[in-house]
Amino acid sequence: MWTRKRRNKKNQRNKSTKLQSGSKGTIRRSSKSCRSDETILTSRLEDLSGAEFERLLALYFRDQGYTVKEVGVGGNDGGVDLVIVDKRGEKTAVQAKCYADHNHISVTTVRELVAAKRNHDCILSLLITTSDLTLQAKKEAEQFKVDYWHGSLVEQKLRTWGKWQPSNKRQNKGQTKTNLAKTQKNVAASSTLTCKCGAPMVRRKSKQGVEFMGCSNFPSCRNTKTL
Repeated sequence: MWTRKRRNKKNQRNKSTKLQSGSKGTIRRSSKSCRSDETILTSRLEDLSGAEFERLLALYFRDQGYTVKEVGVGGNDGGVDLVIVDKRGEKTAVQAKCYADHNHISVTTVRELVAAKRNHDCILSLLITTSDLTLQAKKEAEQFKVDYWHGSLVEQKLRTWGKWQPSNKRQNKGQTKTNLAKTQKNVAASSTLTCKCGAPMVRRKSKQGVEFMGCSNFPSCRNTKTL
């Protein structure tokens, strides 16, 4: 009798321990919380979670004079993470994707944003990613007038802002060369062409396939120059 009671108590302790450790793992995996703004503003893009990248962009757009609504909090964004409103009252639906360099945005993401912007009564749409878009996704974006920021253009805008100051860690030579090539591609001619507002101009393509130079502060600034 004494042995049976002792065995039952031991089994109960083992079950309790397994239950506690399992619940901790579940909480950790399902957590959608963000670190503090101070931490986000000093973290590299590759060290941010998706929710933290959205928060960083919200801080950026507020300082650019936009009214920002963070609609993607909790992960149920339906294709839109932020709704930004400029001083004229124009609303832009923003989808943010904090992806690794090799993980390109698919055409599905562009289509989701086009459909979801109507749910938020937005006129414009903007896709922001730390990686790039597939060729098909770029064609889809141009067809439906979805503006997009990608790669080093995103990093350039955040650094120009001044409040995002990530910690400097040594990169290998391969990463440095890759980042340099991306910068040269994304901001081609920006060193010689400057918008009236003072921001660098970047190469863009119209719906008809005609290339032109547009302000990197789009959509807040819509100045263009022909090539």
